[in-house]
Amino acid sequence: MLVVVCSKAHNRLSDIYYEGGAPKKAKFHWEAAAMAGHEVARNTLGGLENNYGNIERALMHWIIAESAGGYEAMHELRIGFEKGFVSRESIDSSLAAYNSSCAEMRSEARDAAIRIMAEAD
Repeated sequence: MLVVVCSKAHNRLSDIYYEGGAPKKAKFHWEAAAMAGHEVARNTLGGLENNYGNIERALMHWIIAESAGGYEAMHELRIGFEKGFVSRESIDSSLAAYNSSCAEMRSEARDAAIRIMAEAD
């Protein structure tokens, strides 16, 4: 049996379950989406862990999300750094990974598409 994991579907299901009052099911789907590489889901897990008081787990999620190019996670890590939860070494290495991820995603075609979308707004 072939199982295809769709990170976007899991992330959307998590939103639906969370809004419907089923946080355990929502967390399950956020975890599945994060494991499949969905950086927004990974960032959300960081926020949940932060809300539960699990700062170390929150930071782990945010570092992974930032390394994958997640801007929101980079913002959360910066806040953690300002509050003293994240070391200079950690912020520097995760920022380097973020910049590398963003550089890998750059292309002339992508830049042209971004310009076209910006002009349409």
